[in-house]
Amino acid sequence: MEEKYSFIVGEKDKGARLDKFLAANLPDKPSRAFVQRLIKKSCVLVGGRPVKAHHNLRVEEEVKVGVPELETSRIAAEDIPLEIIYEDEDLLVVNKPAGLVVHPAPGNYSGTLVNALLHHSKDLASSGGDMRPGIVHRLDKGTSGLLVVAKNAAAHRELSKQFKARSVTRKYVALVKGALQLDNGIIELPIGRSKRDRKKMGVVFTDSKTAVTRYRVLERFGGFTLVELKLGTGRTHQIRVHMAYMGHPIVGDDKYGAKDTIGRPALHAKTLGFIHPRTRKYMEFDSRVPGDIQEMIDARR
Repeated sequence: MEEKYSFIVGEKDKGARLDKFLAANLPDKPSRAFVQRLIKKSCVLVGGRPVKAHHNLRVEEEVKVGVPELETSRIAAEDIPLEIIYEDEDLLVVNKPAGLVVHPAPGNYSGTLVNALLHHSKDLASSGGDMRPGIVHRLDKGTSGLLVVAKNAAAHRELSKQFKARSVTRKYVALVKGALQLDNGIIELPIGRSKRDRKKMGVVFTDSKTAVTRYRVLERFGGFTLVELKLGTGRTHQIRVHMAYMGHPIVGDDKYGAKDTIGRPALHAKTLGFIHPRTRKYMEFDSRVPGDIQEMIDARR
């Protein structure tokens, strides 16, 4: 069923581009590319008529948006094994293996978690966009662990609000190089696109966003430390960037300076907790540390 939204342009948005305005104000903060597709399909009307994505808004203009049902014609359902920790009519919690990309991107429409989800369930929320049905948050390809997926628009909206409000519990386990000086602490350093390599993120102090990571040492080895990391924010590559900046890159993270035979960062999203969008009860899930990371831990013991 089509979702409908209506906005009246205020003084603060005078002169703003239509696509930027909608990307910032529609629920779940969709990508500008998704918004632009809606505009091209005449799903967006300004003052009752279709306009271009670059239309500059005027005060008191009415913007109406109709988000159609999910289009999955380009994304095929694929019988890819899933480890489902929990499922009900509103959501499911998946334990993602390392190496599995979360959602398709232009030019790569197969072999992702979304392809697997479409095979498992036809009831995925369209709010994430036609390339990200049901996806509320992501994990890097090389990171294993827990993800919550929405099965309807209401669940997607409520879960997205919790992530935006930073009220979701997200705890990771990582094996890092070196010996952390303190047993626990808070890393509060802004993250943005690296000035040296635009394909990487980094701790930068201009054109960046606040990022907060709390850590607790679980075990110390000779030249390595096993840590628990709790996200206060959810920036791209946040844990990897913060630990590398502190001089303790995650084992196996060749992108941020710690090559190892494991072939991926020794990082696992172990704990995930949130308020259920329908029952309003707090739910928390925990997953085991996968074999490749556990073997590295055991070897260092």
